[in-house]
Amino acid sequence: MPNSAHPDCDALARIGISVRERLAGNTAFSRFPVEGAEIYRAAEFLSEAHCRHVIGLIDGVACPSRLVDEDDWDGYRTSFSGDINPRDRIVRSLDARLCKLTGIDPGHGESTQGQRYHRGEFYHDHWDWFDTDAPYWRHESRNGGQRSWTAMVYLNAVDEGGTTDFVHLDLKVAPAAGSLLIWNNALPDGTPNPLTMHAARPVVSGVKYVVTKWFRARHWR
Repeated sequence: MPNSAHPDCDALARIGISVRERLAGNTAFSRFPVEGAEIYRAAEFLSEAHCRHVIGLIDGVACPSRLVDEDDWDGYRTSFSGDINPRDRIVRSLDARLCKLTGIDPGHGESTQGQRYHRGEFYHDHWDWFDTDAPYWRHESRNGGQRSWTAMVYLNAVDEGGTTDFVHLDLKVAPAAGSLLIWNNALPDGTPNPLTMHAARPVVSGVKYVVTKWFRARHWR
């Protein structure tokens, strides 16, 4: 019987099973030993040369980062970001690798986005999944629906600060050049997982570059 507890939860549950099995069989990945969330890491996922290339692409498109719902959230996200060229050879290769890794249909993937954090810049506590009671959900529900998995590649090491903190799990991940961090935004039943709340902590010294790809429950755009 279909699960109607939350929009897209049946699709998200199926995607979760599929990706979970693929990552469990991939020796390049290790799962963080936290209760209640599925978070994995692979070192040296992207080469140093490819990281430098993508950093250059980010610098070419970076604009002040925006939020899906910006009302009353001024100053909540102070980084710079932008969608990087999907026709670039390295970006195409990265997208293909992430889709092959997860087994998720490429049509479910959003545009790959780069983010840059200079000293003092941050993104406060947030979820990647969408609030289906918010006004923006009407648009997102027609544009691929709920987010399933997040894949984020760190492009450089940061001198100090700039960790990704999962605030309810006591998990802090420091940037390491070329490493991939990937997590399931849903619980096993496909409902949004509140324990995936995370934050990009302020860079204290240096600059932080990451590239992120979000996947949806349905075809995006």
